[in-house]
Amino acid sequence: MAAVKRLKRVAALQPGFISFKSSAESDDLNSGRRKRVNKNKKKNWNKHSDIQDVEEFLDDVRLQERATGGLISEKPDDSLFFVDIGEQKKSVLPEVQERKKGKKSKSRPLRIDLILQHDSLVPPPKDVLAYQQPNAKKLRRIAENAEKLAAMGVLPRRQKRLLNRRPATKTSKAKTAANNFPDRPYYDLWGGEAKETADPYYLEQTGKRRVKRPEKLNAKPSILPAVEVIAPGGSYNPDFFSHQALLLEAHEVEVTRERAELRIERQLAVKREDTATEETVFQELVEGLVEEEEEEEDDVVSIRGGLQQEKKTEKERKRERADKIKSQQKQAARVFTDKKQQLFQLRSIQATLKRREQRTRERVAQRKANQEAEKSMPRRLGRLKFQAQDLEIQLSDEIPGSLRTLKPEGSVLKDRFKSMQKRNMIEPRERAKFKRRHKVKYVEKRAFREIT
Repeated sequence: MAAVKRLKRVAALQPGFISFKSSAESDDLNSGRRKRVNKNKKKNWNKHSDIQDVEEFLDDVRLQERATGGLISEKPDDSLFFVDIGEQKKSVLPEVQERKKGKKSKSRPLRIDLILQHDSLVPPPKDVLAYQQPNAKKLRRIAENAEKLAAMGVLPRRQKRLLNRRPATKTSKAKTAANNFPDRPYYDLWGGEAKETADPYYLEQTGKRRVKRPEKLNAKPSILPAVEVIAPGGSYNPDFFSHQALLLEAHEVEVTRERAELRIERQLAVKREDTATEETVFQELVEGLVEEEEEEEDDVVSIRGGLQQEKKTEKERKRERADKIKSQQKQAARVFTDKKQQLFQLRSIQATLKRREQRTRERVAQRKANQEAEKSMPRRLGRLKFQAQDLEIQLSDEIPGSLRTLKPEGSVLKDRFKSMQKRNMIEPRERAKFKRRHKVKYVEKRAFREIT
């Protein structure tokens, strides 16, 4: 930028440079007396340096570039002057003249558009980044290497793969029937699966082949219905026997719950044998005093017995070895006789195998039955166990006589929530406990204090 300023300043000093400003203004500006300042110090360079002439020159150059597109001294005479030969009048019909006037009035731009138009003749700066290409040297080197290999007759690796690839098997395309064919089969647009018409090799390489849906996702988590119908005894005006059957069922549920509570109490209760007595307390106090003396005596006896043991003679060792060999021979003979006896037990062995197969079939059938029963039972999906909802039942004296006196019981939202838990759609949950962050502070108001 400094070099450009220097060149333009040198151009201004040339005798052919024409300035837009008058010479009188520049003389008035330069007529003032300069202040004598010591310029040996750096802080006075920018403070007391007179660059007014440079700024005026640069402003004049910018003005000429905006107005004429360059310096006036460099422009040819044809672009700056023209020959005035007077106004030439042409005979024009009045209809054509009116039409031209109308066109001019229509094509005349608005003043706001004229203000916003770009009036500078300076061309926009060149975008260097638009002509740059990333990795240009690398791409140029790759292209040069490819040209050299092509001249030598060597194919690149990508082209070799394309040539060595196995051609796709040609599949016979089925001819589609015309739309106006009345006997064509019915096609379900939403029920049928979409047919793959693309190349199988392409589908395999791109991974666009449809994944087979697992059969487990098509099975329901439970075979229970979404809405279970209550027993006949739960009606507003039930039959006597059906109402008694429902009461018996509710009674059994309560008895089972009470037994479970009693079982837990018995397990947590303290036994009489575990209660402390004076004898057990004294035994705990003297624990370890007598046993230490007995252990010391046992250690002394074992050391003496080890010292008294003598080494076995060669004759005793031979006798032990012969006894061991005889016992092994007896064992082998017993196994051989047992195998012989099994030949006469083929019928009993066959009957045993049949009984074992029968037990296996019964176990398989029982396992399948258990699996079918589990489909209608809630599974353990979380840390909590499913607890069935209490039966909504009324006693005999609470049964209303008509629908007008019937009182609503239960909650539809809670019933649906329990149904989804029972059908293994969501895990059993419990209500979150509210924990107060700060303690409640009780303050006695002034008005209450005055009364008390």
